[in-house]
Amino acid sequence: MKKISVLFAALLAAAVHAQQPPLPTLRLSAGMHAIRAEVADSMDTRMQGLMLRKSMAANDGMLFVFEDSSKQCMWMKNTLIPLSVAFMDDEGTIVTVLEMQPHDETSRCATQPARYALEMNKGWFSQRGIRPGAKLRGLEKLAPR
Repeated sequence: MKKISVLFAALLAAAVHAQQPPLPTLRLSAGMHAIRAEVADSMDTRMQGLMLRKSMAANDGMLFVFEDSSKQCMWMKNTLIPLSVAFMDDEGTIVTVLEMQPHDETSRCATQPARYALEMNKGWFSQRGIRPGAKLRGLEKLAPR
């Protein structure tokens, strides 16, 4: 019976994910590095995030847009791929970069108030020398909130 309920839960989660409409994308840059980011700017899209995705292209990511600049935290529940997350302030300056492990339900938080978070494949920021203090370009294209 337990195997059936686990299988049902997995199928239900996959069905919910499959029904999610495609998110809008935004072109961002970090120095000379181009990024194609899906934009998660509602409570529902932020909660879904990259859950259940099996892979992500090398320069793709997900940009989380929060209502205000405050202490933001992320976790990796039902997330299958290892990620790096950069938290940014209102101007797009990176304040914190964290390495995240699949299925880890521990909340990991920015060290300073953040308005945005960008999830990329694990190691993306460090491999390109992008650290706190670097600025992401392209956020000005977002609709005012």
